[in-house]
Amino acid sequence: MENGTARPAASAERLVSAYADALYRLCLVRLQNAADAEDAVQETFLRYLTKKPAFESAEHEKAWLLKVALNVCRDMGRARSRHPTVDLSEVELAAPEPEDGQILEALLKLPDKYRVVLTLYYAEGYRTEEIAGIIGKTVSAVKMRLKKGRELLKTQYEQEDSP
Repeated sequence: MENGTARPAASAERLVSAYADALYRLCLVRLQNAADAEDAVQETFLRYLTKKPAFESAEHEKAWLLKVALNVCRDMGRARSRHPTVDLSEVELAAPEPEDGQILEALLKLPDKYRVVLTLYYAEGYRTEEIAGIIGKTVSAVKMRLKKGRELLKTQYEQEDSP
């Protein structure tokens, strides 16, 4: 110790050891998703390392961590509501034919720039001009991405279809 303060790494290790389980349980109840709860706990400890707060007592320390964890969970919930995602199993249920599920799996393996354009064109029914406006690219770029995306999708699908 120097000047009465613990090294940040040693202090962080002590906090993780003392509070990680309680923070995880709180975040799990709040977010209802184990992976998100783990992310929230990590973010809580990152904020501790960034801010390096001074605590008056162990109770103050725990209260601060719990409050930060709740704030992180709230922020994650807001982000989720603004940017909803669909679980892959739900998407597979929406596919009417088993073959459609295989196509979807192949599509999900493509790079984002092709996956987005193919989805907007085929699943959502947008024209190339509309897609260009949505993604901020030229019509020519959208057409090229559609062409390349189709080729990649065909290759990906054929690889999965072969024994």
